[in-house]
Amino acid sequence: MKVIETDIEGLVIIEPKIFTDSRGYFFESYSKQEFDKNICPIDFVQDNESCSTYGVMRGLHFQRPPFTQSKLVRCVKGAVLDVAVDIRKGSPTYGQHVAVELTDENHRQFFIPRGFAHGFAVLSRTAVFQYKCDNFYAPQADGGISILNSSLGIDWRIDPANAILSEKDTRHPMLADFDSPFDIDINLYS
Repeated sequence: MKVIETDIEGLVIIEPKIFTDSRGYFFESYSKQEFDKNICPIDFVQDNESCSTYGVMRGLHFQRPPFTQSKLVRCVKGAVLDVAVDIRKGSPTYGQHVAVELTDENHRQFFIPRGFAHGFAVLSRTAVFQYKCDNFYAPQADGGISILNSSLGIDWRIDPANAILSEKDTRHPMLADFDSPFDIDINLYS
């Protein structure tokens, strides 16, 4: 696998080594041994999948301590713009984001450690999105910042005014009104 560093420490893009022949393609979508060696030691405990249509925006989500999560995300059908926002108080990159297009053609994955809010916008007719988490889902620890927060400077590549959002995602605060449960000293990986 090829690991691509981003402008924000901890956020990395992963490109798998793809083997193609007349039958199609093959690649390892995850190897604990390779991940631990090239990114960080981690124990993923839960896999999730969602299916969404064009214009759906999900996020920007996180789980509050002690239920924080790191995520390894990918799009197995269609295309999404995936975004992680640094929400660690005291971080030199607080409020900044990294956006990456994940598609069924580029097979890229995006690793989002603890201390970041995460969301995506569906760019294709439909998209099937999968992600691994290193902590179990805890509904009482749900948190988020508004995906429609223009001060974040995210170009979602769809018109947010016409986005399809869950009721929950319309209630998240703007970053300026948000009191982050994370600080710069959070252990990103465990």
